[in-house]
Amino acid sequence: MSAYQREVQIALEAVTSAAVLCQNVRQGDDFVALAKSDRSPVTVADFGSQAIVCRAIRAAFSHDLIIAEENADALRTTDQAPLLARVVAELKKIVPTTDEAQALAWIDAGVSRDAAPRVWTLDPIDGTKGFLRGGQYAVALALIIEGQVEVAALACPALDDEGSVFWAVRGVGAFQRTAAGDKAIEVTPTSNSAKAALCESVESGHSDHDQSAKIAAALQIARPSVRMDSQAKYAAVARGDADIYLRLPTIAGYQEKIWDHAAGALVIAEAGGKVTDIDGQPLDFSLGSTLKNNRGVVATNGRLHDAVIAAIAKA
Repeated sequence: MSAYQREVQIALEAVTSAAVLCQNVRQGDDFVALAKSDRSPVTVADFGSQAIVCRAIRAAFSHDLIIAEENADALRTTDQAPLLARVVAELKKIVPTTDEAQALAWIDAGVSRDAAPRVWTLDPIDGTKGFLRGGQYAVALALIIEGQVEVAALACPALDDEGSVFWAVRGVGAFQRTAAGDKAIEVTPTSNSAKAALCESVESGHSDHDQSAKIAAALQIARPSVRMDSQAKYAAVARGDADIYLRLPTIAGYQEKIWDHAAGALVIAEAGGKVTDIDGQPLDFSLGSTLKNNRGVVATNGRLHDAVIAAIAKA
């Protein structure tokens, strides 16, 4: 791991600090959410998390590009001054010297959408609706080099009693950080699809639930699907809580965003599983901010992958 030891250290420190900020906000009684152009919500925690992580990446790797989900445009408008003040107040709990100009600059450090030889991708809160409703969410950060995900850090603050943090390095393995140290994780050995556990998104807008049910029936899966928000689903498959994760297209032509999948995909791959699109093709992270060459996402323990892809093709 020596080639990426510094990257892993910075990534884990960044997502852990961001998770603390998110939990601080969540424990309050005012999330101050607003709707983006696509009607998805963005909160004080989304902005604060992105600022914390981008600040850390910029300080350690000043020449690296960052493709992150949010930007600070809304915070610069007069009517959103109270929202900006809340973001700064939360950041001050982590970085006491934070001012408005710094907060805005840190957030906008992630506005790149271009492919690059070396780029980080960040979802400051993957699963904002889950965050708002008290469900699962994740802070997901990954380093992509020459189009290949090499380092991943995934904080899941609502997973387990005290939250969980996962990380992976290509060719090294996948791990869960615990009080006793880093523990290697691995996918299940399940090879009989009838005994598999399937998880999918809570939001029907994120994955076609009707199609998932048909595919589960074709695979003779008896258990009800487990619905979770965010890349916590990737963590669940990687450490053996589930065997299959389906994200099936709901809108023709929709392009998945790299920040929604890069970190989780590497964690599963390094835990012994497999991640492709619904056609069985590898996810192409070389094209900037979207997976424009792929349709949907399928993640499994590897042993079940071919059967799942075949079932999707028939559905």
